Amino acid sequence: MKPSLRREMALHAVANKAVSIRLACSAFMISETCYRYKSVLNDDNALIAELLVDLAEDQTDWGVGQCFFYLRNVKGYTWNHKRVYRIYCELALNLRIRPRRRLKRNVPEPLKEPTKQNQVWSMDFMHDQLIDGRHYRLFNVIDDFKREGLAMEAGFSLPTLRVIRA
Repeated sequence: MKPSLRREMALHAVANKAVSIRLACSAFMISETCYRYKSVLNDDNALIAELLVDLAEDQTDWGVGQCFFYLRNVKGYTWNHKRVYRIYCELALNLRIRPRRRLKRNVPEPLKEPTKQNQVWSMDFMHDQLIDGRHYRLFNVIDDFKREGLAMEAGFSLPTLRVIRA
């Protein structure tokens, strides 16, 4: 539980329950100094929060570091970076989820159907394993119009020159 929340509970107990300050402070485990402390910088916190929200909306790529440097170097404010970070986290700006950038894909052209023999050929590699564990490969060339096999090369190794020769 945050000390500020315990302080508020102690203030409420003293005001509404007629409990002494000493008893309330000991019950909520805060010092009497903490109970009586009045923050001086709350007015600036609202201004920092307002500026951070505006920056987060305008500059979606910026994190707390760039926002702080902008406020200090461009706007001329002299706030501590830890204070700006605390307010940044209280506003939950550190949890912004950036949308994923999708790649814009062009619409693919439909495949063209061949209209005559030997217009379009397709090639394919296949592989399998023999009973003794050796692997072999097959290289096939097919005419797309007639669906006829034009060439087939088989072997345990198919180097590039052999495929080109086929």
